[in-house]
Amino acid sequence: MSASTARVGAVIGKELAEFRRNRLIIGTAAVLPVLFLVVPTASILTVKASALSAGLAKGIDRSLFLPLPVPVLVPAIMSAYSVVGEREQGTLEPVLTTPVSRAELLIGKAAAIFIPAAALGYLMFGVFVAITQLAAAPAVAAAVRHAPQLPAALIFIPLLAAWGIWVGLAVSARVTDTRVAQQLSTLGSLPAAALAALMSFQVISPSFGLAAALAGGLLAVDCAACFAVARLFDRERLITGTRPSRGIPAPAPSQDIQSPGEVTAHRKGELKCRRL
Repeated sequence: MSASTARVGAVIGKELAEFRRNRLIIGTAAVLPVLFLVVPTASILTVKASALSAGLAKGIDRSLFLPLPVPVLVPAIMSAYSVVGEREQGTLEPVLTTPVSRAELLIGKAAAIFIPAAALGYLMFGVFVAITQLAAAPAVAAAVRHAPQLPAALIFIPLLAAWGIWVGLAVSARVTDTRVAQQLSTLGSLPAAALAALMSFQVISPSFGLAAALAGGLLAVDCAACFAVARLFDRERLITGTRPSRGIPAPAPSQDIQSPGEVTAHRKGELKCRRL
């Protein structure tokens, strides 16, 4: 199904306006990045250049991992509100009465979450690396600059954000309560965060081949999740939060309702009585 760029852009603009009006999303998008940026930055700045190589590597691993949950958790929370929040506020039905197709609605909602989430993730890593290069000890700055986790993290930021978006949209299309949707979306995003943690702490050695294989697998999962979520974006399902009813027979007409022929005969009888 072809998608109109103008209609997708309209959906993106509407979604961004909805997010700006929601205090929970704004607070989460503001607090989480600050929290996950201050802690690893303070941790890496306290590492001394004279530390043993094992301790230095451990501190860098921990510092590079902490910003990664942000591009997973923020999209999950935002996408969890995307459908069920509009359903609770009564703004979803007017959108579904417009000529926006299922593909345009899905692309618009996903893009409105993906763009700020990915940009926020890259911004956090850019600020973190810049601070370490300017304020940390030269040996620590060089270790951060050459850490194998750094390019892997930059590759996985959009893939992790996409996973959080599809999980959140799938949950939001099925449940009827915003808080339940956000909790389930956060739980559904934990496997992706666990993968990032294993790579950051070098439980899984982040070699180029392994990172490329995992990135390809996560990309395939994201594509499959996109098609699965598209099946949930049925107009009746989005409004009611349940599966559309099919095969239910229509109610039998009441005996009090007259057929068109009976109405015509009745009117002819009334005309005859008036002439008499």
